[in-house]
Amino acid sequence: MDILQNHIQALVFCAQSPISIEEIQRCLQESLGMEEILVSDVLEAVEAINELLAEQNFAFQIYAIGGGYQFLTKPVYQETVSTYLKHKSKKKLSASSLETLAIIAYKQPVTRSQVEQIRGVGCDYAIHKLLEKELIEIKGKAETIGRPVLYGTSQKFMDYFGINHIKDLPQLKDFATEENTIGESAD
Repeated sequence: MDILQNHIQALVFCAQSPISIEEIQRCLQESLGMEEILVSDVLEAVEAINELLAEQNFAFQIYAIGGGYQFLTKPVYQETVSTYLKHKSKKKLSASSLETLAIIAYKQPVTRSQVEQIRGVGCDYAIHKLLEKELIEIKGKAETIGRPVLYGTSQKFMDYFGINHIKDLPQLKDFATEENTIGESAD
């Protein structure tokens, strides 16, 4: 099993994006000449790797993200990594691009005119920039007059925001605060 763990670590480490269980299985079967490697074997090996990394207090572990597995730093080091990334990348999303991205993420698939209707302003530039940064992608064409382009989030969006599925986005109820009350309620 140690050999399997080492090969999985190598695959996850060298993958430029999250690597799926199927990709791991296929690579291992081909490179190790094994007939079949079960999903359960891969999952057990990933769990064992994470236990080893936790025991030795490493700053990273393997996370399930974007439909696959990827080495990421542990949340406790988020501030340090954020500082580094802030200095490294001065190109941030503008407020209008972030608003446009949020609308597309929650309403997808959505047309440019639907986004503009929600925002109340033109979104051509923001959509162009989001396409350029590969955070959104064209999902097809609407079955309405003029067949406008439909936009949705991309796999890079999922990776960037650390979510596995679009349903993992925060919901309005996640931001609701309790009402301020004084005393006890009269039930």
